[in-house]
Amino acid sequence: MRRPHFPARLPLDPYVLALLGTVGLAALLPARGTAATVAGGAATAAVALLFFLYGARLSTREALDGLRHWRLHLTVLAGTFLIFPLLGLAAGGLVPTLLTSPLHSGLLFLCLVPSTIQSSIAFTSMARGSVPAAICAGSFSSLAGIVLTPLLAAALLDGAAGGFSPDSLLKIVLQLLLPFLLGQLLRRWTGGFLARHKQVLGRVDRGSILLVVYTAFSAGMAAGIWHQVSLPRLGALLVIEAVLLAVMLTVSWYGAKRLGFGRADRIAIQFAGSQKSLAAGLPMASVLFGAQASLAVLPLMLFHQMQLMVCAVIARRRAEDPAEDPAEAPAQDPAEDCAAELPAGHVAEVSRPSQHPAPQAR
Repeated sequence: MRRPHFPARLPLDPYVLALLGTVGLAALLPARGTAATVAGGAATAAVALLFFLYGARLSTREALDGLRHWRLHLTVLAGTFLIFPLLGLAAGGLVPTLLTSPLHSGLLFLCLVPSTIQSSIAFTSMARGSVPAAICAGSFSSLAGIVLTPLLAAALLDGAAGGFSPDSLLKIVLQLLLPFLLGQLLRRWTGGFLARHKQVLGRVDRGSILLVVYTAFSAGMAAGIWHQVSLPRLGALLVIEAVLLAVMLTVSWYGAKRLGFGRADRIAIQFAGSQKSLAAGLPMASVLFGAQASLAVLPLMLFHQMQLMVCAVIARRRAEDPAEDPAEAPAQDPAEDCAAELPAGHVAEVSRPSQHPAPQAR
């Protein structure tokens, strides 16, 4: 029996450390009074800016062309927006023995967040999977999550996320959907600028999310968040999230195999179908949960780091698997056309296998 081969250094995302530092800052120096009002207004503007940039970066042509790969997309979407939420609902049976009601709401919200893009691509490349399929699946999941995540949260989270009240729906439209659509409409004029200043805008993305986290946890301090979460509860949450991740990694791998996908596509489906996007989830939580956002994002932040560490191990093991039997491989990779629609430099960049990937918090 082959012994498990673990990476020499498990990936600890520096951005997760920055997020934890922001939480610590909010615990020591929370925004109060006028400062809280100013920080809340800035966070609202930051969320709108984030979704404007998401819309401006997404190529409409690539999104429409990706619809042709419907089997792969449906498989990833089923895992992200069907199986994950069902498992999150089932975890409600652990309240109040292992989880508190607010922690379960955060866990369920985690299950509604779309998949990642960058880390799915990085791990798929490292495992010698289909990078074009990972690009298509991650992008399509993020696009679907703009609409599906708020709707599922409003339907499944009872009153925790505001329900379908006119106020919550107006916030979703004004802070999420409208900026995203505006970015799509203006992409013809802004696309070149965004491409030239990708690194600078990446820092804007991350800085905006840090502001959202600071505002959410400042409000949480005012509401006495740390009195609601004990160390045993946090330990139970980590164990539950580990089980959740293990189930989704298993279901996505063997489910894709049962559906007849080749090895390369199964790798892309496994990573895209089992991971959750921190960058998409944090801004959405601030809109959906308001003052209760601090507890809502805690499970997502923990799950994000866990998925990076576990998937790094799996990607290394997949890279050492023997090549697939040609007789079992599909006649044509269903994601090849998607790769053709991407800029050549982009495909070359993400297609290079890496022994030490550094997935971004997306």
